[in-house]
Amino acid sequence: MKNISVLGSTGSIGTQTLDVVRNNRQDLNITALCAGTNVSLLEEQVREFKPKLVCVKDESCLSQIKTALADMDVKIRCGMDGLIEAATMPEADIVVTAVVGMMGILPTVEAIKSKKDIALANKETLVTAGHIIMPLAKEYGIKILPVDSEHSAIFQSLNGEKGNKISKILLTASGGPFRGRKADELKNIRVEDALKHPNWAMGRKITIDSSTMVNKGLEVMEARWLFDVPLDKVQVVVHPQSVIHSMVEYEDGGVMAQLGSPDMRLPIQYALFYPERKYLNSKRLDFYALKELTFEAPDMDTFRGLALAYEVGRKGGNAPTVYNAANEIAVSKFLDRKIGYLDIIDIIEHSLKNIAFKENPDIETILETEKNVYELVESRW
Repeated sequence: MKNISVLGSTGSIGTQTLDVVRNNRQDLNITALCAGTNVSLLEEQVREFKPKLVCVKDESCLSQIKTALADMDVKIRCGMDGLIEAATMPEADIVVTAVVGMMGILPTVEAIKSKKDIALANKETLVTAGHIIMPLAKEYGIKILPVDSEHSAIFQSLNGEKGNKISKILLTASGGPFRGRKADELKNIRVEDALKHPNWAMGRKITIDSSTMVNKGLEVMEARWLFDVPLDKVQVVVHPQSVIHSMVEYEDGGVMAQLGSPDMRLPIQYALFYPERKYLNSKRLDFYALKELTFEAPDMDTFRGLALAYEVGRKGGNAPTVYNAANEIAVSKFLDRKIGYLDIIDIIEHSLKNIAFKENPDIETILETEKNVYELVESRW
């Protein structure tokens, strides 16, 4: 039996993680559930999975969940202290980090120090602190298992190839809802338009990131740390069908790929059971029905967020933190209809130009950089 702490249980990855657990009760058990403000869904999850510990975002949610679960024997916490307690529980074998944003860094660090394997769905952790997280994981001898479909595909394509030299990583992208459009066609994009992803059902923030291709930029930086390759050996390939989830090219020219229907439960389940594969009740690929698989280069002029990701990834230091934090607040403002769609990338560029560069940031500096970016953006937008 494998015991799991889920950080971000009411979001898209969290709910699909619980679906995997639901279908594998004989092998998987939930020991902690952490959520933000969706108290009603969290209550349902707690009553179904009966964890030992529950965590919510803040004090206001704390009183709500305590009232809702008054009849249950469960420890209830809130805030960062609660996240860290859930991530370091002695009973937990693996921690699913599915929270959104940089709040995932500290719980991940503490989980590693407590020798918990990490099923990583919080890409911001490696984007901003990969230079800290990966050496720490090596020091404590724990596994970081990617949950993103693309990074899981790369991870699977590397299996059995230990010691063979990677020529490059081919990171696939659907192109999002605006593939093929030019910048002047994106001026009047509404929130509803940007939330219509052609292939994947995801949370609101990551869906917007996919439409701007900032999400792919974050994945490029994450891949650099996960697989220990130079940034320029991570090549983005637009693949609209989302059948090939990513590929690895080796030095002999051979390319290994992982294919499948768009279903996030597959990479989640793979991470939870690694290295074993278990049956998953999902839609199978029908190769007779597949009419074509197409590929194209990304338009980095229209989708400047991807080009910026390569720039900040090469620069390093706290630049990726500035990029990530500026995007977080910009997307939040766009979803709240306070800024236009194209303002998202403008805010990222403005922040990169106006936040002081720090070459080798520790976690305190990373979090301070995030705070400075939020203050900068709030002062202008």
